[in-house]
Amino acid sequence: MRAIIVDDEAAAINSLSWELRKYPDFISVIETFTSPKEAISGINYLKPDCVFLDIEMPEMSGFSLLDKLEYRNFAIVITTAYNQYAIQAIKESAVDYLLKPVDQDDIQGVIDKLKKLNGQQSFQHQFQQTFEALSKASAPQLIQIPVSGKILFLRVSDIVYCESDGNYSKVYLESGEQILVSKKLKELEDLLPARLFFRIHNSYIVHLLKVDEYIRNDGYLVLSNNSKIPISRNKKDAFLHRMAQ
Repeated sequence: MRAIIVDDEAAAINSLSWELRKYPDFISVIETFTSPKEAISGINYLKPDCVFLDIEMPEMSGFSLLDKLEYRNFAIVITTAYNQYAIQAIKESAVDYLLKPVDQDDIQGVIDKLKKLNGQQSFQHQFQQTFEALSKASAPQLIQIPVSGKILFLRVSDIVYCESDGNYSKVYLESGEQILVSKKLKELEDLLPARLFFRIHNSYIVHLLKVDEYIRNDGYLVLSNNSKIPISRNKKDAFLHRMAQ
């Protein structure tokens, strides 16, 4: 099996790589990444059979990484130093869970499970089950937004859409309130859970659960607060795909 390791700690990658080299006839580490953003490109390009994925990384969570992938036909082994993910991961069909620092017996258990899975035509079902489990465990209920020398704690469910305003952004809430944020729209996009929000235009991000209508002829969305938001032509197909999931 061709494996990739994603972990922001180089020492953890070296330790896991060393353990996996004890099984040269079964598994080969073809690439490692300490940057989740680089890992996304690497996984899409290299199309591995298995990814050993750290869940808690400062640049981007393991769940967010999975959410941004195009290639999804591989087995997932979760690696982390945090026990709270263990039960969730194992119950919801991740191949296995490795608590750092990794232990030889735990590695053997992972290899045994991977051997049972190897040869199956597709890992996509296992990927989807794990992805959905992490979605439930990882999606934030609140996000922190700096505004005028303070930090606002906004409920994700209250946000209808966000609009670019030069070097700032406007956040529109269900209550009708508008909040001016000292962040560009791309920075705000990185804060929002990708499974719920979608950038439909260079100037707009919408909460997918707040979309009531898509007016095809005129190319805009009608949101729950009756706002009409334009959708870029090159975003239309991706938007409809997301809404169908």
